[in-house]
Amino acid sequence: MEKKEFVRLMMIARFCDVGKSLDYLAGYQRGLRRTYHGKAFGTEEEHAKYLSLVDDIDPARVELGRGYRDGLQGKSIIPLRGEQ
Repeated sequence: MEKKEFVRLMMIARFCDVGKSLDYLAGYQRGLRRTYHGKAFGTEEEHAKYLSLVDDIDPARVELGRGYRDGLQGKSIIPLRGEQ
């Protein structure tokens, strides 16, 4: 991921009201950092833990895991023009 795209997505996550939970946004930002910085950000154990949260029974933890996964994939959290 290029620095420009990383900064753009982080700014959206930090300052825009995109209808996402705070747990999702926290996970998303962490996932973006992992994508941008690679293995230098966090440990492999932390990475595996965040990915496993999508299967948790606690809805807040599920949102944290979903956000992490989306950030890790570099997804935009607001649809581009023409997307649903």
